Amino acid sequence: MANAKESGVELDVKLVGGPILVAPAEETDKGLYFLSNLDQNVKFIVDSVYCFKSGSRGNEDAATVIRQSLSKVLVPYYPMAGRLAISSEGKYIVNCTGQGVLFVEAEETNCEIEEIEDLLSKPDPSNLGKLVYTFAGANKNILEMPLLTVQVTKFKCGGFTLGLFNNHGMQDGMCAMEFVNAWGEIARGLDLKNPPFLDRTVLKAREPPLIEFPHNEFYEDIQDISDTTKLYKEEDLICKSFCFDPQKVELLKNKATQDGVLPRCSTFEALSAFVWRARTEALRMKPNQQTKLIFAVNGRSRFVPPIPEAYFGNATMLQHSLCEAGELLKNPLSFAVGLVQKAIDLFTDRYMRSGIDYFEMTRRGWPSLTATLLITTWTRLSLHTTDFGWGQPLCSGPVTLTDRDMVLFLSHGHERKNINVLLCLPASAMGIFEALMMQL
Repeated sequence: MANAKESGVELDVKLVGGPILVAPAEETDKGLYFLSNLDQNVKFIVDSVYCFKSGSRGNEDAATVIRQSLSKVLVPYYPMAGRLAISSEGKYIVNCTGQGVLFVEAEETNCEIEEIEDLLSKPDPSNLGKLVYTFAGANKNILEMPLLTVQVTKFKCGGFTLGLFNNHGMQDGMCAMEFVNAWGEIARGLDLKNPPFLDRTVLKAREPPLIEFPHNEFYEDIQDISDTTKLYKEEDLICKSFCFDPQKVELLKNKATQDGVLPRCSTFEALSAFVWRARTEALRMKPNQQTKLIFAVNGRSRFVPPIPEAYFGNATMLQHSLCEAGELLKNPLSFAVGLVQKAIDLFTDRYMRSGIDYFEMTRRGWPSLTATLLITTWTRLSLHTTDFGWGQPLCSGPVTLTDRDMVLFLSHGHERKNINVLLCLPASAMGIFEALMMQL
């Protein structure tokens, strides 16, 4: 795994005092808050870091400004100050207690804020993790955890970082960015441009539920005839990042359409298909090995009627492509891209409602990841626009990948036109994957 020695940066972070709870600045609604079936599926934690330069302001009041504005933003976003509970139906629900979110201050004494950009461009969770406070009960009971933990770390150069430890069940990527940007608006003394739409019952299951499509993204368990699981257990896991600049992306899209099979190809479609094929080859899957690609699709504009842009909650659903490894590798890139396009085109209001109802009837959510690649993309998230009064962040990004079978697409570099592909593979597979990247 990439480490501090490889990056040349070793963070030295010490907490200043202990964690405190930050409650909403005003009295808020109490009681139970409904979570949709789309929220039930993603109960894992997402940790991220935003890095801010000092400018002429310095960082002396950074923690105070961020803590006070956090208290204020928790008024319109009051469910974030509650705790998870189990409903009478056996589902997760939020008990809106107003208890608050966890907040800590820290200091870094060894590095300059500019050095964090290199860390964020490569997987380095052991080092970056020092900038995000992990709740002591994080590995015990999710019901005991705050829904959000905040760490402000001041650097000796005058810059600071904001580290967030966020429960994905409360927010998808789009919603999380709305929350953080609203928080920044309040910190700058502004009124909220887009107050959150809190009613998650708009994505409630139908009565009676109606399953109209097969949802193999959830329940299709694949037999591991290629012993990839054994490979992960026996070899060291190597995590690396690969940069696709605009020229390389365009080359990939041209490669996907050059045989005339497809009239068009998006960046996501081409990159997803390419990485899926390369990873399949790198893991040396047998020709008759079933392999699955899973990715999230934003359903906000696809529901009928479209749900509000300021919808507070998860509005993304998983979609998948499935085929044999031999078929995936023997055909040109256009074949894999075509599979991705067909999966995206299937994503209609009826399909998404069917998926919500499928969970209602089966309670099967997160799929098996055997011989599966899970792709998540942050390229369209407005991480770079967050401003708490110190200007937009120097850089921002995730601290860890949530699963070994996940690949993350992250915007990076000047004007955010480069795409970094972050993934982890067994050592021997990573060698093959790197060679395939070089061929491109």
